[in-house]
Amino acid sequence: MSRSPSLGMPKVTNGDIISVFFQHVRRYGWQTLGSLVAIAVAESCGTWAQWYYKKFVDLLSAQTRDVQAALEVVAVIIGIHLLGWVMWRVSGFSTGWTAPRIASDLERSAFSYLLGHSYQFFSDSFAGSLVRRVSCLSRAYLDIIEAVYWRFLPLVVSTGWVLYFVSQRSPKIALLLSAWVLLFIVFNLYFVRIRHQVRVERAAKDSEVTGAIADALTNIVNIKLFTGFGREMGIFDRLTGERRVLHSKSWYVGEVNMVVQNVLMLLVEVVVMYMAVRLWAQGTFTVGDVVLFQGYILLLFNKLFDFGKTVRSLYEAFAEAQEMVELMAMPHGIVDRMGAKALNVKQGEIRFEGVNFQYQSGQTILKKLDLTIASGEKVALVGPSGAGKSTVVKTLFRFYDVTKGKILIDGQDLSKVTQDSVREAISLVPQDPILFHRTLRENIRYGKPEASDEGVIAAAKQAHCHAFISGLEKGYDTYVGERGVKLSGGERQRVAIARAILKNAPILVLDEATSSLDSESEHLIQDALQALMKDKTVIVIAHRLSTIMEMDRIVVLEQGGVAATGTHQQLLQTEGGLYKKLWQLQAGGFLAAE
Repeated sequence: MSRSPSLGMPKVTNGDIISVFFQHVRRYGWQTLGSLVAIAVAESCGTWAQWYYKKFVDLLSAQTRDVQAALEVVAVIIGIHLLGWVMWRVSGFSTGWTAPRIASDLERSAFSYLLGHSYQFFSDSFAGSLVRRVSCLSRAYLDIIEAVYWRFLPLVVSTGWVLYFVSQRSPKIALLLSAWVLLFIVFNLYFVRIRHQVRVERAAKDSEVTGAIADALTNIVNIKLFTGFGREMGIFDRLTGERRVLHSKSWYVGEVNMVVQNVLMLLVEVVVMYMAVRLWAQGTFTVGDVVLFQGYILLLFNKLFDFGKTVRSLYEAFAEAQEMVELMAMPHGIVDRMGAKALNVKQGEIRFEGVNFQYQSGQTILKKLDLTIASGEKVALVGPSGAGKSTVVKTLFRFYDVTKGKILIDGQDLSKVTQDSVREAISLVPQDPILFHRTLRENIRYGKPEASDEGVIAAAKQAHCHAFISGLEKGYDTYVGERGVKLSGGERQRVAIARAILKNAPILVLDEATSSLDSESEHLIQDALQALMKDKTVIVIAHRLSTIMEMDRIVVLEQGGVAATGTHQQLLQTEGGLYKKLWQLQAGGFLAAE
């Protein structure tokens, strides 16, 4: 398994994909084996029946007119067909039981592993693409199962039995058929490779066309303002013209493949039937033999005709599965150490000791940061854009592991405890809260799933969102829409505060918690925030310095380190200090945005 430099993730092979599938299939080993055996037996019945049809025809064409023997052969043929029917039904029901379960297990494994990736991973990825990859893995498995179970296995079984029975009557014809089957498969594989390359190019061109349409529709106002209709249609015509050429090329390759297949089929049928008739004329073959060979040739044609199409579907299925398996082969960026214990928070003291942090891009954000926040202390972090305020919070939550140094809570190194226990000990009210497309009740309860309905309502009242929730038609059972789009920014913010109130973690982080509120709403929840901060260690990030004047301490960050620390009044008395400059800018009507 090599690493793809362009994607930054392992480049997996078809063998890696099969390994992932096998890990899930083996949980249903006996059921899967039963399905395969049933299919093999059912397919065998088709070739066995042909052999007995030969005997039946020979009996009918014989001078003896042995009715009893003919009826016995008919009974055997009926028995074979009945066995085949039963085996097909067994394979169908067995596969119908196992395949959906394996597909569901694959989807669950993919989703579980995906959720374990780091904050950085999701920052660098498109959510829509990740959603598609999860569903593609199970869909690819079902496509592969369909090809293997209902195409390749029947082909192998039927071809094996046909060549065996033909060899019993004419080894020369059996050898000829073997060579023909091999030649037919080789030609199909050759054309499949050519057509697959064209289809890959066509898919890329499809993406370009889709992108051009989306870009134009997104910028429809600009197109109208700058009279760009002609230019956009020119781009569209060029791209669709290039795609049309690739469509035609793919179609022509398919038609040439069809011509080659038909010629090969015609040739083998003429040659085999000619040889069979000659052997019949010599008295070596019976009429039943001629009928048998014709039946077996048609059987081979039926099994081989869609061979190329089946191989193409496998190509596409493996290509779809590859995208998700790459993510599953990619190591998680942040992992718990072996034997990591849960964080035990009794006081809530936080210490950053010589912390350095550098992003993968090489940009250094924190440099030898030393910062202690006492138990129950309310500390505000301020500073210019890029000073490291948000990075301090992200490393505290262990969304990133620090490059150097360590972060401790109550003397426990965060790198040595479980991630879940760290995040359970900290509540966050972010600047732009994102809600699940679930009910308001479920969103507020998310930080404390076991909370009662009464607890949810009490937290909502404290956050001053009970009133607007009660005014909704379905109240707390109202769905908020994707990312909470059905609510205003201020309403989402109050729901997030209610969620933090209900969670009641010993450490609280407020990242511009009132930024989306109007003045009236902000005033309403100031008392809720005061209640929320009571008896907790609190870190506040605020761009509006007026909101942090009452903090126990203000820490000024600059270039990844602590530039100054003190109360609001103490920092204002520092001539030339960064905090005083920021305050003066805001007092003058400017906003120092991060």
